[in-house]
Amino acid sequence: MQRSAPIWTLSPRSISSAIRSAGLSYEDMLELADIAVLIEAVQQGSLSAAGRRLGLTPLVASRRLAALEAEVGARLVHRTTRSLSLTPEGEAFLPHAEAILAHAEDARAAVAGDDEGAGGLLRVAASVPFGRKVVTPMLVRFLAAHPRVKVELLLSDAVVDIAAQGVDVAIRFGELRDSTLVARRLADNARGLYAAPAYLARRGTPTTVSGLRDHECLAVPAARHWTLERSGKTIRQAITGRFSADSMEALHEASILGLGIVQLSEWNVREDLVSGRLQEISLSDGIVPDQGIWAVLPTRRLIPRKVRLFLDALTEHLS
Repeated sequence: MQRSAPIWTLSPRSISSAIRSAGLSYEDMLELADIAVLIEAVQQGSLSAAGRRLGLTPLVASRRLAALEAEVGARLVHRTTRSLSLTPEGEAFLPHAEAILAHAEDARAAVAGDDEGAGGLLRVAASVPFGRKVVTPMLVRFLAAHPRVKVELLLSDAVVDIAAQGVDVAIRFGELRDSTLVARRLADNARGLYAAPAYLARRGTPTTVSGLRDHECLAVPAARHWTLERSGKTIRQAITGRFSADSMEALHEASILGLGIVQLSEWNVREDLVSGRLQEISLSDGIVPDQGIWAVLPTRRLIPRKVRLFLDALTEHLS
């Protein structure tokens, strides 16, 4: 099948038809061709290069960018004859501009019956260990299967504002607190207590929940309790420890080095258990509850095909 043209090269009538088919109002959207100039200019590093990619003269490309800036009411780029860089307003606007083009291309594909697969930029947010150990290996096959998709993986142990950062999907653990977002459970997330053999040999192995009070517990700085389950009921156990960190990878490494006991997901310690770097601790009267692995989306409406395909691929990978 012949590869379809990018959305911004279509006629205005074709774009309008695609937008209407997706339930959008064309009048509410910025001019797609102007947005394309901004994105290409950032990627290519200059307006002239962006013009060549889009089949526009430098003058037309400059006018389209100026029209976009007038429409949004802010200067988006610093321009000289030799270089181009985003302003702070441009940095904030760029993820949304890319999302607009991606949604429009999905709408066009829906009208045209395009079966070539998804396309466009996919922004995924995840924790550092999960992104490195689980998402990145999965993306190797996903990108091979969808050559028109480009993925930007944003890794942070902090909870990101997915709407403000233009994130398509965030992977989180536990209950969703923001009721304005949409969550989909992807898989279970078995967790446990782990420590290095050297630590357990030195301090002994706890056998009950209350026994954790006598141990070095590795947790985030604000944590004063660990939440566990006993016979289906939630219990809270006070913990102390001389080492804390706002990074799960730092806590993980500290446990391997023998600084104390840590709560980690099973997927995060498989290699450590096999190699003997860590040992699992089983308590007779409590377990670490399963938080679940969740995909969080900014909205339920107009979920791009690239997001749906990504979630299907990640769910299969987790299973």
